[in-house]
Amino acid sequence: MSYSALNSSNPLHDVWSGYIAQAQQVPNSRWLILALINAPVFAIVLNVLWQKLIPRRASDPPLVFHWLPIVGSAIAYGNDPVAFFTSCQEQYGDVFTFILLGRKVTVALGAKGNNFILGGKSTAFNAEGAYQHLTTPVFGKDVVYDVPNEIFMQQKKFVKFGLTTDNFRAYVGMIEEEVEQYMDKDPAFRTYQDNDINEWGTFDAIRTMAEITILTASRTLQGREVRSSLDKSFSDLYNDLDGGFTPLNFMFPNLPLESYRKRDRAQKKMSEFYVNIIKNRRANPDNDHHYDMIASLAEQTYRGGGPLKDHEIAHIMIALLMAGQHTSSATLAWIMLHLADRKDIADAVYQEQVERYGNPDGSFRPMLYEDLRNLPVLDSVIRETLRVHPPIHSIMRQVREDVPVPATLAAPSENGTYVIPKDTFVLASPLIAQVDPRIWKEGSQWEPTRWGDEDGIAAQALKAYTDEGGEKIDYGFGAVSKGTESPYQPFGAGKHRCIGEQFAYLQIGAIIGTLIRRIELKLPTPVPQHNYHTMIMMPKDPKTVHYRRRKFD
Repeated sequence: MSYSALNSSNPLHDVWSGYIAQAQQVPNSRWLILALINAPVFAIVLNVLWQKLIPRRASDPPLVFHWLPIVGSAIAYGNDPVAFFTSCQEQYGDVFTFILLGRKVTVALGAKGNNFILGGKSTAFNAEGAYQHLTTPVFGKDVVYDVPNEIFMQQKKFVKFGLTTDNFRAYVGMIEEEVEQYMDKDPAFRTYQDNDINEWGTFDAIRTMAEITILTASRTLQGREVRSSLDKSFSDLYNDLDGGFTPLNFMFPNLPLESYRKRDRAQKKMSEFYVNIIKNRRANPDNDHHYDMIASLAEQTYRGGGPLKDHEIAHIMIALLMAGQHTSSATLAWIMLHLADRKDIADAVYQEQVERYGNPDGSFRPMLYEDLRNLPVLDSVIRETLRVHPPIHSIMRQVREDVPVPATLAAPSENGTYVIPKDTFVLASPLIAQVDPRIWKEGSQWEPTRWGDEDGIAAQALKAYTDEGGEKIDYGFGAVSKGTESPYQPFGAGKHRCIGEQFAYLQIGAIIGTLIRRIELKLPTPVPQHNYHTMIMMPKDPKTVHYRRRKFD
């Protein structure tokens, strides 16, 4: 019997031949559908095999295992970065790499990790490369991360010149007045306006604090013209521009979406708004503007002797408005929620106001800048809130050259020292160090009293952050404490430490002091969890605070 005859009588041969015949009859469209269905599975299999079987360079930090190619660990990181980092830390140590939508991001955790990244040289760890694509469409060209670092440092110095003690003294009364007017007019405080000390009203912590923040910031730093223009049209512009500050914009800065087109139109109109203010001031000089930031910036010159251009001043003002608004309003919202939840702390803040500002008739005298610097209870509340709820949980840098990881951060493996390769990214998370239970007792709990212990970890961390008695460093915008080795870094550290830190404390302190004098607070629900789906760490729902007008005996 021939070979062909043998196979033709084989049942398996008949089945296989039938399968081939049927497959040839399948329309091409169905093959395409099958390919589309199976391609993701095939990609996942290849991705897993690449991680498990392909040898990796001995100098590479550990790679976090992930199922989905390109997406990597983006979902776990985006939903809860604290849980993600903590889990990775337990498995891989303080240094590891994860895939974030196609990007390789090496994380360095803890105070030593913060010091490594935030204290690193800008030639190695570059902030512009990490953030330019996010900030430039919102702030505008030729400022912040859209210029070389040397120019940015000069611009920070110009802003710092406007944050003088004399200006701060003037700002306190303005902030207090703005909060009082808001409480007297806004519908959220209708129960307060009715002068009923028995009825409880409610307000949304985020919305109310955001509105108060922008009112007080515009009255002080932004100037009289900005404050008088805070009508619906300006609010719409702000909201459209604010739409450019989302995680989506950070990863994909130029998608063909309507929100992106609104962002770009709003940026152009707001820039023109500020430029017109500058031109009008130049045509009609008025010494009444001496305390605001526009006037201060108009007086500055670069090292080469040239003044700031009008559009540069406009874009710096937009940057101050946007960045300060988010961070301060988020902190204020968290403070109000916690004070409403902790009557003992709220009462202590109120009694401190009575002792510092109270009059015999039960009224209060106006706040003074010097007084705000000597309110330890209020100060502890602000610091503790910034510890547990820092506005930004992750700080990224682009790696411009191969950088070895110091042995003090990650002990060399059997194959030698880890090296972070050029053209990847690094990430520091001050939040992880700020809630680390190995450093802080009940680190995830909001407990302002910890700051009253002069020998406790909070006091030590604050001293390390402010470098009390230590050497100051001038990165180009004036001498500041480095602070990169502290486990407490609420305003960042190193070269890119926030220069608005003092103003933020002043603004937040004056707002909370004004509110707590006039209303009692309560929270019928637990303090909400973090919403990590926003660029700034905001509280999830429910975030409604209940209040009642205080009774004065």
